[in-house]
Amino acid sequence: MSALAFLDLASVFVFALTGALAASRAQLDIVGFLFLSALTAIGGGTVRDVLMNRDVVFWIAAPHMLAVSSFAAALVFLTAHKLESRLNALVWLDSIALAIAVPAGVAAAMAQGLSAPVVLVMGMITGMMGGLMRDVICNEVPVVLRQGELYATAAFAGSGAALVANHLTTEPLIGLGACALVTWALRAGSLAFGWRLPVYKARPPRR
Repeated sequence: MSALAFLDLASVFVFALTGALAASRAQLDIVGFLFLSALTAIGGGTVRDVLMNRDVVFWIAAPHMLAVSSFAAALVFLTAHKLESRLNALVWLDSIALAIAVPAGVAAAMAQGLSAPVVLVMGMITGMMGGLMRDVICNEVPVVLRQGELYATAAFAGSGAALVANHLTTEPLIGLGACALVTWALRAGSLAFGWRLPVYKARPPRR
C-alpha cells in the first residue's frame, strides 16, 4: 500500500468517527450516522481530487473506503453512550484526522508535480472540507471559523512544513511526517493550551 493510499484510508476512518460522534450528539438514526460519517470521511478528499482533475476520485477507485466509514459509524452508534464527553472525543479525534488528512492532500498534489501554492491549498482542502461539511449539516459553527482557533492555520503550517522538508531531504516520508507533526502540534496546542490567533475587535473611529 502506498503512503497516499494509507493516509487516505486512515483519514477516512478517523474522520468517519467524528462524523458519527456528531450524529450521536444530534440524536440521528443509523442511516443518519452512515450518511454523516461518509460525508465527513470522503468530503475533503473528493473536493481535492475533483479540483486536481485526478483520473478517478479516491473512494470510487477504492470502494472499500465506504465500508471503512460504515464500520466507524456502526462502532460509534453502539458505543458513543459510554463516553463521558462526546464533544471532547469529537474535537480530539478531529485533530488527529486533520493531522492525517493534510499530509494526504500534500502527497496527492506532490505526486502530480503541482506547484508549491497548490500543494499548500490541497493540503488545507483535504484536511478541512470534510469537517466543514459535517458542521454545516449539523447546524454548528464550523470549527475553521471559530474565534481564533488554530485549525486552518495548523493545516497551512503543516503543508508548509512538508514543502520545507521536501527541499531539505529526498525522502518524502520525512516531509509527510513533518506535516502531520506540525499540524497536530498546533491544533492540539489550541485545544489544550488555548493557543489563539488575534481576533478583530471593532474600535471607535478616530477623529
